Amino acid sequence: MSDDLFNLKAGYVNFKNPIALAPMGGITDSDFANKHAADAGLVILGGYNLDEKTQQAAADMVARGREEFVSDDPFEHIEQEINAVGSGPSVAVNVRSTDPEPLVKAARIAKDAGAILELDAHCRQEEMTSIGAGQALLKDIPRLTEFVKKIKETGVVLSVKVRGNVVNDIELVKELESAGADILHLDAMMEGAGADLRLIKNVRDSTSMFLICNNSVTDFGTAKNMFSRGADMVSVARGVMDNPALIGQLVKNVTMLHEDMGWYNAPKHVCRGEGDLRGLTFCCLPVKQCPVHGKIEKLGFTAQEFADLKMDFAKGTMLEYGDSTCFGSLVWCCKISKPCFLRDGVLETLGLSDAEYMRLKKELADHILEKSKSR
Repeated sequence: MSDDLFNLKAGYVNFKNPIALAPMGGITDSDFANKHAADAGLVILGGYNLDEKTQQAAADMVARGREEFVSDDPFEHIEQEINAVGSGPSVAVNVRSTDPEPLVKAARIAKDAGAILELDAHCRQEEMTSIGAGQALLKDIPRLTEFVKKIKETGVVLSVKVRGNVVNDIELVKELESAGADILHLDAMMEGAGADLRLIKNVRDSTSMFLICNNSVTDFGTAKNMFSRGADMVSVARGVMDNPALIGQLVKNVTMLHEDMGWYNAPKHVCRGEGDLRGLTFCCLPVKQCPVHGKIEKLGFTAQEFADLKMDFAKGTMLEYGDSTCFGSLVWCCKISKPCFLRDGVLETLGLSDAEYMRLKKELADHILEKSKSR
C-alpha cells in the first residue's frame, strides 16, 4: 500500500491512512502504540500532565484506582515517548495543564520532533475539571482559545480533543478554528450508546479543520458511519483493548474501500437528510423542492448559481458527458453505491471506473466548498 494513497495531511504532518489510536490516560504510551497500532496513520500518546496541579490530580486519580501518567519530568518523558514510537504512524501527544506556559514548552518539543500537540479539553474526571483542566475548558471558551493562540505561536500542528454535547458545539468549533487550531478531535458522545452521527455531520458543515472522530469505534461499520458524515479520520480507544487486531482490521477495510470506491469518506446523499455539505456533489439539478435548497442557501448560492457552478466545473472533464442520464451530464449523478443503470452505462461507454468517477466527484465537492468561502 502506498503511503500517499489517501493524500491526508495536517500542516507538516502526513498520515498514511485515516485510522488513529486515541489517547487513554495511563495506557497509550509508546509500548502500547507499537504493540497495537503499528499500522495506524496516527498514534496519540497520553494524556500527559504537565504542571504541578495536573500532576497532583493525576496522582489522586491513581490513588482511587484509575490509570494515569505521572512523571517527575514530563517534558523529557514526552520527548522520549515520541522518539520511541515506530516509523509507521505519525505521532501526537495529548497534554493537560492549567497554565499555558507548559503547553507552549511541550508544543516546541512536539514541533521539533515533527509531531502534533493535542490539547486535552476532554477529560471529565472531577480531579481535573475542579482545577480548570480537561473538559472544564469547554465551559471557558475565552481561556481555551487563549491557550490555542499561545500554543500556535510555536508553529506546531495543534489538535484539540473535545467532548461533544457538553456546550454549544458549533460555537465551540468556530471559536477553535478562528483561534488557529488545525485539528478537531471530536468525541461524538451522546446519552445512551454509540456516537452522535448528526453531531459529526453538523460539525463537518461548520469547519474546514481536519476532523478526527471518536466514540464506540469497535468495527468497520461504526467507522464507516463516521466517515460518511464527514470524519477525515476515526480514532480507536477501548475497542483496541478488547480486540488487539482492531486497528489493523480497520486499516485493511478502509484501504479496500478507498481503492474500490476512490473516496473512503464519501458523504451520504443530501436528499436523505444525512449528507453533509460535501454531498452537494451528488445532487441532481435543483428543479424541485428538496433538502438541496437548504444546503445551497447555507453556502450562499442561488439555485441557478449552484447549477452554473457545477456545469462550469464539468467542462473539460468526464463529468461533462452523459446525454442519456436524467439531466444530461454525470455532474448531476449520484453516489456510485446507489444503483443507476443510466449512470453506469455512461461510465462503461467512457471507460471510467467507479473509483475514477468518485475521485472526480470529490474534486467537485472540494470545488463547491472552496467557492463558497469567497462569497
